[in-house]
Amino acid sequence: MKEQKSDVELLLEEADRKKMQGQHQDAIKICEKILMNDLKCVEAYEEIGDNYLSMRQYDKAKKALNQGLQIHPRSANGNYLLGFVHSALGNWKKSIEYLEKSDDVQPNHPEILRCMGWSIFHEGQKKRGIIILERALNLSKDDPLILSDLGICHLNDKNFERSAILFKKLLDIEPNNEKARECLNAVRFFQKEYKRLKHKNT
Repeated sequence: MKEQKSDVELLLEEADRKKMQGQHQDAIKICEKILMNDLKCVEAYEEIGDNYLSMRQYDKAKKALNQGLQIHPRSANGNYLLGFVHSALGNWKKSIEYLEKSDDVQPNHPEILRCMGWSIFHEGQKKRGIIILERALNLSKDDPLILSDLGICHLNDKNFERSAILFKKLLDIEPNNEKARECLNAVRFFQKEYKRLKHKNT
């Protein structure tokens, strides 16, 4: 016999549905309703943080996620989301710190590895960042976000051939992805320029 879901579980599912529909304020209100009865509901804080993250209200996202991590410091989701917030703000070191904690609890998760690789690359450890992103892609071969991030990192690292392969694959999956098309055009432009300069200097 199936176990009946608790009121909290049903409310969290409803909040998640609202979030997926882009109704972030409604999702936050549902989670606040949960917290009125249970101030220790970690998932509610994480849902609030995730919704504020989607709305790019990073300070509010941080506040909610930190609250959740005070209750459950080893939450993979809480650490991942806080790492994501710091990545969006360009706080690379802080971002890596939280993402590594998340990876420690939930290893080999493609989305955690994607964010971690991106932050590590931008923090200056380019080779290590790319290796982690390649590992993420290996675990989730058709993930558009991983393909895009890895393509951008290879483009920045002047590895044009690998970058072009990734953006072509992304366009096969999402033919209307304008950002990917622009990036592929940029790859081709830099490839030509790079060859021209190399030829000029020989």
